[in-house]
Amino acid sequence: MDQRKKELIAAYKSRPLTAGVTVIRNSINGRYLLETPINPRGTQNRFAFSQNTDNCVYAKLQADWKAFGKDAFTFEILEEIEQKPEQTPEEFKSDLETLGALWAAKFDPALSY
Repeated sequence: MDQRKKELIAAYKSRPLTAGVTVIRNSINGRYLLETPINPRGTQNRFAFSQNTDNCVYAKLQADWKAFGKDAFTFEILEEIEQKPEQTPEEFKSDLETLGALWAAKFDPALSY
């Protein structure tokens, strides 16, 4: 049992990571929250959970969430990247930060949460 558990943990740790750039938009006032999560699908699920329960888990959005309601917000994965086998975690994180900066340049910083 312990050997199987160790194998599962090793397989989980060695899986290729997928990261990306996500945006949550407020359709009423045009504001947005741009993020670069390691697991964008998990972030998407978190947002869907927030909408389903009408309980905002994003501190930066809470005031507008209460003012405009859950339906004022949309979630989008803008771009995803996958960690290359030869990439170290630090290199992967650096690539993700660069990608996030490229996407941030396309948005108006005055409207950012």
